[in-house]
Amino acid sequence: MNPQATLIFITSLMLGTTITISSNHWIMAWTGLEINTLAILPLISKSHHPRAIEAATKYFLTQAAASALVLFSSMTNAWHTGQWDITQLTHPTSCLILTSAIAMKLGLVPFHFWFPEVLQGSPLTTGLILSTIMKLPPIALLYMTSPSLNPALLTTLAILSTALGGWMGLNQTQIRKILAFSSISHLGWMAIIIVYNPKLTLLNFYLYAVMTATIFLTLNTTKVLKLSTLMTAWTKAPSLNTMLLLALLSLAGLPPLTGFLPKWLIIQELTKQDMALAATLIPLLSLLSRFFYLRLAYCTAITLPPHTTNHMKQWRTNKPTNVTIAILTTITIMLLPIAPMILTIV
Repeated sequence: MNPQATLIFITSLMLGTTITISSNHWIMAWTGLEINTLAILPLISKSHHPRAIEAATKYFLTQAAASALVLFSSMTNAWHTGQWDITQLTHPTSCLILTSAIAMKLGLVPFHFWFPEVLQGSPLTTGLILSTIMKLPPIALLYMTSPSLNPALLTTLAILSTALGGWMGLNQTQIRKILAFSSISHLGWMAIIIVYNPKLTLLNFYLYAVMTATIFLTLNTTKVLKLSTLMTAWTKAPSLNTMLLLALLSLAGLPPLTGFLPKWLIIQELTKQDMALAATLIPLLSLLSRFFYLRLAYCTAITLPPHTTNHMKQWRTNKPTNVTIAILTTITIMLLPIAPMILTIV
């Protein structure tokens, strides 16, 4: 794609995200969401492969439906209360419609079917944008309306997302689809706590974005898309692959890595809110996703036969690792010891 065109689309993405996050009025928030949707479509379909065009079409239709629901929700609220302010969403029906719309935008269960397909049809860099930046405006809207939302509905969506995100990722061999189901599972953790402690949801999202960025950029460097090629990628950049192993374990939420921090805090908060059942269920359901993270980690670490792959081993590259990947990997692995400092900031 033309560099100038790419620059325009990326700038539009930043602009749309900023408009939605900083707006007080529902129409401005909706405008930002629409700018975002239109800016990402060329980045999804830039390869002109039929699967990429299909992914862009699915993404457009889903996001258009979700945006229409956001407008409908805000208009219903304005009709009953006379308020267009985002924080003044008080009508119960409007709250339910908005929760459904945001769940559709994010890819929470049961509105998750589009996300793995779209991610599979997109390049790795666009997949990274879809998994991180594109999730920020809907989460910001949830954050602003969190006092009005229905806790029972969000808890149900969260537990279903964690369960299905783990369960449906078990049988996948395409890494982008595995990361899509991983994203659905993590969104479950964010959704369950948004009503009780919205700042914790944001902390979880920021850490998830950093860990996912590390994995996507590493895979983009080694040009790996499937489990079978991941098994032979260690010869290309052994040190980078070792870091990828640790990043995957961090995304799985294993101590003493960064990914353990948000899960630990969320379980602690749920326990404080007398939600012992939810605090027990959600880590147990996350064990499903632990399995495919460990499977990915095993494929990353496998260096000797026997393994069932017909791929040739790749040549080792002397190209130095990108500084961005180095910084993101450090954050992904080593943030847990400074948890008290992070909590004072949050």
